[in-house]
Amino acid sequence: MKNLISAKDLKNNLNDPDLVILDATIPKVVSGNDGQSVEKRYIKGARFFDLKKTFSDLESKMPNTLPTPEHFAIACRKIGINTSSKIVVYDDLGIYSSPRVWWMFKTMGHSNVAVLDGGLPEWLKMGYETISQPNQTFSLGDFDSKFDLEAVVDFDFIQANLKNKKALVIDARSSDRFKSLVPEPRAELRTGNISGSINIPYTDVLEDGKFKSSNELEKVFAKLKNETRPLVFSCGSGITACVVSLASESILDNKKSIYDGSWTEYAQLT
Repeated sequence: MKNLISAKDLKNNLNDPDLVILDATIPKVVSGNDGQSVEKRYIKGARFFDLKKTFSDLESKMPNTLPTPEHFAIACRKIGINTSSKIVVYDDLGIYSSPRVWWMFKTMGHSNVAVLDGGLPEWLKMGYETISQPNQTFSLGDFDSKFDLEAVVDFDFIQANLKNKKALVIDARSSDRFKSLVPEPRAELRTGNISGSINIPYTDVLEDGKFKSSNELEKVFAKLKNETRPLVFSCGSGITACVVSLASESILDNKKSIYDGSWTEYAQLT
C-alpha cells in the first residue's frame, strides 16, 4: 500500500476483508460555519483510534508521547487490528493527526498503512457514505510490534546533534512560532527554536486540506536537494512533524525520524 490513498480508491476497496479504517481525529468540539456544533460523522466501517488516551504514553510528562511497543500492540489487538491488516487512517481536519498515526504504525513495523488524502472533508465532498457511530464489531486482533529504533529520536540525541551536526532538524511549526514572533500556544512554554534547525511549516505542504502535488512538494523541499544527512522532524508536540515527514517521503531519500518530545520537551529542558 502506498503512503497516501484517495477517497475514490478507498471507496472502491471497502469490501476488502483485510481493510481496517481508523478515525484518528483528536476529540474536540467540531463546529460549523455558524459556530454551532455539528454531528460527528465516521466513514462507514471506521474504528476510532484514540490517539490521546489509548495510543500515547499517559505516564509521560510530554503530550502525545509514543507508547511502548507492547502497549501499542495490545491496544491495536483490542480494536481488531491484525498483522495482515491494510490500514487506512484519516482525520476530520483533512490532514492533521492522521500522519502521526501513519508514522506510529511504520515505527512499530507495520508498513501496510496509508493516510486518506483530504480526510473526512474529501470523503464528504465526494458524497460517500458516513455513519454516526464508529464500528465496534470486530474480533480480537493478532497485531505484533516490531519497533524501529531509528524512527524516533529523543532529547539526548538532539543535544548531541547540536555539536556533531550529524542530522538536520526540520521544524514544522508556523514561521511566526519558529521565529518567536508569537507566544507558544502552551501556557508558560518559552518561544524559540532548536539551534541549527530549519523551518518548513506543515501548512506549506498542504493545499485545500490535501497534500500538494509532487511538483509543488519538490519546490517546498528544494532547499534540501543536496542534503545527505538524516532528517529529524520536530514541531510542538510530535503531531504536525509527521505531516511534513509524510510529505517528504516521495521527494527525499534521506533517513527520517521524529523528535517525539519536540519543542514542548526541548523548551522545558533547555
